[in-house]
Amino acid sequence: MENIVDHAEQPAGFPKEPIDAIIDPLRNFLHIESASGIVLLVAALTALILANSPLGEGFLAFWKKPLGFTIGTTQISHSLRHWINDGLMAVFFFVIGLEVKRELVLGELQDMRQAALPIAAAIGGMVVPAGIYLALQYGAPGERGWGIPMATDIAFVVGCLAVLGSRIPATLRVLLLSLAIADDIGAILVIAIGYTENLNLTALLYGIFGIGVVLGMMKVGVRNAAVYFVFMILVWFAFHESGIHATIAGVIFGLLTPTRGWVSEGGLAMIVDNTRHFLHGDGWTGSGQRYVMLRQMERAARKTISPLERFETDLHPWVGFVIMPIFALANAGVAVQFSDFAHPVAIAVGLGLVVGKPLGIVIFSWLAVRSGLARMPVGIGWGVITGGGFLAGIGFTMAFFIANLALSAELLDAAKVGILVGSLLSAVVGMSLLMKLLPKRAR
Repeated sequence: MENIVDHAEQPAGFPKEPIDAIIDPLRNFLHIESASGIVLLVAALTALILANSPLGEGFLAFWKKPLGFTIGTTQISHSLRHWINDGLMAVFFFVIGLEVKRELVLGELQDMRQAALPIAAAIGGMVVPAGIYLALQYGAPGERGWGIPMATDIAFVVGCLAVLGSRIPATLRVLLLSLAIADDIGAILVIAIGYTENLNLTALLYGIFGIGVVLGMMKVGVRNAAVYFVFMILVWFAFHESGIHATIAGVIFGLLTPTRGWVSEGGLAMIVDNTRHFLHGDGWTGSGQRYVMLRQMERAARKTISPLERFETDLHPWVGFVIMPIFALANAGVAVQFSDFAHPVAIAVGLGLVVGKPLGIVIFSWLAVRSGLARMPVGIGWGVITGGGFLAGIGFTMAFFIANLALSAELLDAAKVGILVGSLLSAVVGMSLLMKLLPKRAR
């Protein structure tokens, strides 16, 4: 695995252009996700193969094993899959919240003129697939699955872009990544609003109170990460009991994470300069003072990095190489029957991804450009945007997540088949189209 920090460093003497403020964090993101996409694919294929092997029954039963604990008179027990989907994936959603916050404050989405095209594309890429699904499933038992084909799996999309390499213009990378971030915002709203049942207001109020306490601690300058971690667990538990999906707590805390360091770069420079003089013998009084000075410089260096940057950098490998593959193992396994390919739910999901995604992205992008709300990126045409739209039809992780909330039993199995087939077809068509339209080396 490549170190994300290595790609962020710019050798001395190299000119720094304004576009680098957008390209550099995106490039760092791509280097992590392109590798993790391969791991995610291997995990999904492993789950699918095991589920359809002689070991299939035991493999599928493993994720249904109950796991819980007792506190006083309160007993909590859920399946292993539930703990993965509601607990472990909260970290995944926390990182999504961090990415959204970064893009809104520091990245492509902070300028509405620049953000107009990816936002319009993301809206079209959600509305049209959901519309196609509902047109085929309205009034049917699978109607609740309308949110399944709405989301884009950024890990697989970036993995496909990495395979195409230098063919892909930087403007297309920026557009697809920004689209996926805006898409994530929509998927989060869909989960929070569309799949919340039996709301427990008391538990919800406890969760809101916990968030208020966290905001208060941030206001007065509490900097101990362990204290925040405890309150994040408590808020997660309150949301879990409230009926709102617990992973939303992860998104909220991601959005609350500060984008600025507690120590300014000027302050760090002053501390480093004082320490340098001290180490050269100025003001030396003993080893105890040396320890204090070095520890002060160490803390200042850590506090100069913003919490958002630190958490996003540190958690990306864990999410990409541990959490998402575990999620895929727990959810991608389905005992495939030939009848599942012709199941109405599978067809609705597949068409939503393969047809709805590119159609919605292209139509809404065209409307945004035509109306003057957005401008066409330099160096790409509508054919290339269509190819990118097909890649956005890879709906793997979030699609599985929403499917588990919306459906059960044979409907869930059919939806999983639709996700797998639709995502595969989207990847093949998108990559083929881009390989045909783009030169071997992007200009």
